[in-house]
This record gives sequence, C-alpha cells and structure tokens, in this order.
Amino acid sequence: LPAAVLLKDTKLMDVKLGQLGTWLAMRDFTPGGILGAMRRGYNRYYNKYINVRKGGLGGISMVLAGYIVLSYMWSYSHV
Repeated sequence: LPAAVLLKDTKLMDVKLGQLGTWLAMRDFTPGGILGAMRRGYNRYYNKYINVRKGGLGGISMVLAGYIVLSYMWSYSHV
C-alpha cells in the first residue's frame, strides 16, 4: 500500500513503463483536475522562463515557436 501512495505522488518522468497504467488511473481527469494541471503547468513555465531576475529570450521564443507551428498546422491541414 505505501508503494501506491508513493506512485500517486510520482512525477510522470519518474514512472516506470510497467506502472504507467496504474499511475494514469490515479490521475484526476475531471474538468477541475485538468484545469488544475494546466494551471500548475503554466505557473511552472512562467516561474522558470518569464518571471526571472535576469531574463532571456528562451521563454518568449518557445511561445513564438509554438504559435508558428500551430499556425502552420492550421494553414496547411492537408499536409
């Protein structure tokens, strides 16, 4: 039972392939859970790349690159 508790708190990158199904079953896929995960991801991104003392172009360039890829996919949907 302690392994299940530890598995729930484990990050995705630390989950073994055999434990992936069990780990996914423990996730919260309700709209509130998905919104909370998106909020945590945004906060992690913002604090790592945008809200820094000595900023660079890393965070802004990733957002711009994502926008370019999405607009390419929308423009050339036949590809």
